Amino acid sequence: MHFRNPEILYFLFALVVPILVHLFQLRRFKKEYFTNVQFLKAITIQTRKSSKIKKWLLLACRMLLLSCIIIAFAQPFFELRDNKNANNELYIILDNSFSMQAKGNKGELLKRAVQDLLQETPENVNFSLLTNTENYWNTDIKSIRSELQNLKYSATSFRLDNIISKLKVHKTPFKKDIVIITDGLGIDEKQLKNLDKEESPIFIIPKAVQKNNVSIDSVFIEKTLDQFYEINVQLSGYGQNFDSTPISLYNDKKLIAKTSVTLNTLKKSINFTIPKQAFHGYVSVVDKGLSYDNTLYFSISKVQKTNVISIGDNAKNNFLSRIYTAEEFNFNSYTLNELDFNKLEDQDAIVLNELDEFPQALSTTLKSFVNKGGNLIVIPSALGSISNLNSLVSNFGNIKFSSLEDKEKLITKINFNHPIYNSVFEKKIINFQFPKVKKSFALSSSYPAVLSYEDQTSFLTSTNNPIGKVAVFAAPISVENSNFQQSPLIVPTFYKMAKYNQKNGVNALVIGKNDTYFTEVSLNKDAILTLKNTDEQFIPLQQILNNKVKMTFGDYPKQAGNFTIFNKKEAIENISFNYERTESDLAIANESVRSNYKTVESIKSLFDKLQTERTDNQIWKWFVIFALLFLFTEMAIIRYVK
Repeated sequence: MHFRNPEILYFLFALVVPILVHLFQLRRFKKEYFTNVQFLKAITIQTRKSSKIKKWLLLACRMLLLSCIIIAFAQPFFELRDNKNANNELYIILDNSFSMQAKGNKGELLKRAVQDLLQETPENVNFSLLTNTENYWNTDIKSIRSELQNLKYSATSFRLDNIISKLKVHKTPFKKDIVIITDGLGIDEKQLKNLDKEESPIFIIPKAVQKNNVSIDSVFIEKTLDQFYEINVQLSGYGQNFDSTPISLYNDKKLIAKTSVTLNTLKKSINFTIPKQAFHGYVSVVDKGLSYDNTLYFSISKVQKTNVISIGDNAKNNFLSRIYTAEEFNFNSYTLNELDFNKLEDQDAIVLNELDEFPQALSTTLKSFVNKGGNLIVIPSALGSISNLNSLVSNFGNIKFSSLEDKEKLITKINFNHPIYNSVFEKKIINFQFPKVKKSFALSSSYPAVLSYEDQTSFLTSTNNPIGKVAVFAAPISVENSNFQQSPLIVPTFYKMAKYNQKNGVNALVIGKNDTYFTEVSLNKDAILTLKNTDEQFIPLQQILNNKVKMTFGDYPKQAGNFTIFNKKEAIENISFNYERTESDLAIANESVRSNYKTVESIKSLFDKLQTERTDNQIWKWFVIFALLFLFTEMAIIRYVK
């Protein structure tokens, strides 16, 4: 036991006073003899004995009363058990990612955690609260009550290592108590490596009782008919023993189709047929799992023709006119001498078809064209200068032609994962009639090959720039040098290369991926595009490129939904945003990686633990209580003991 004011204990010497008073009052009785009255004598003896007992009791009570008062003023206490961490600062990390929408025994995990924080956190405790996106430094529960009550689920996944890095940057002379409230989804050893065990990390792991979940992963156009689109909706099921799940399709919040599906496999596809026109809506399911992945918003733009120019010999351009048909393309063919350079800025794609030379003016114009979002396709000429070719393609990245090889080669490998071919083939094809070339250049590129020869060198490569794309062939593909024009690959290859960045398919962007988006509109340099819906509006980062505007969205919007792009009050185009489907599987939470760290059951038990281990056990109040008891005892003895 310790005392905060030990000097007051010197007053214990004052206990001598009641002892002296008691001694003066204990005078010896003088015997007086009376007549032989036995009963009176007996009463006198009994009174003398009672008086002695009463005075001894009073002495004891007064000494104990005075002792308790003196000790109470000295403020005795028992020292706290966890003395070295008594001055630690408290940091609470709260996971508000979408997986915390899961249902626990007392409702949604995040809402229950927030309620516990509001109810169980002492008002006099200072702490810092960090969520996936927000930071509240050196605050208390009263100051952030409103923020906690309005805390929304975050589209940003819970990354413990990123939040711990913020804590390390936040300098303080004190040690840290780190409390992590999370369901544990996505936490692995790599994220825990920056967590210092000496800073007493404590996990609170709320657990979901319902782990079955159905997610809508993607929507795409599977078939384009004369008057209709056949769209394919991809579903994923996480868990087992699923009930029948209703699925609905809405256009502008109007229900246009509904069915139900039973997920007897992990993946399921549902097809809907819709009119071939602009679409701005969503597809949704109803299940008992997470709600964030139950809706997928998407838009389909009105079909617009793609502008394509081919520069080269008209006879060699004939095969392109059969691919770029008038139904979908505005295709024109020019020789170099006939070309009007002013027309190039209005194109979506330009094909350089076996030009023998590339004037400097053309190279400069094409560089500007690609930088502003245009697509360029380069087919070399066997008669062209290698240095002139390299002078052109060097404008677009690390691509280089070397010597012309007069050797027949087979084109045997297709990169099915490349954007040109993804969604083109239902399955990978390995036995087809390989096209071939008679002469080809040695082509080196830092970009992945789209098509490769049997010796693994590139026949077709393409840049991965986020704006304009440049596709480069390693050989002429005229009928004199190759049978590639008769190959089944010719149509999808040139079709997709011309439609890079075109919006004739499903538009369903993912929040936070910061993809580049182009909208076709001519603006003056002071104009600004704004994205709006009924709940939110924001201005994206944008750049005007001739008849297009390039936009990047960063972490906006904050909520998934259908938006419209506005130039002031004029609606330009519809666009849709969705949350990334990274937290749909509730069964992948790895509890073993947290086994080396402390865990508590709840917020209440956390503060009880800290109160018990890091608070002095003050016992002076008990001595005040004892002093009062002895005072009442003394009064009772005086009154009732004769």
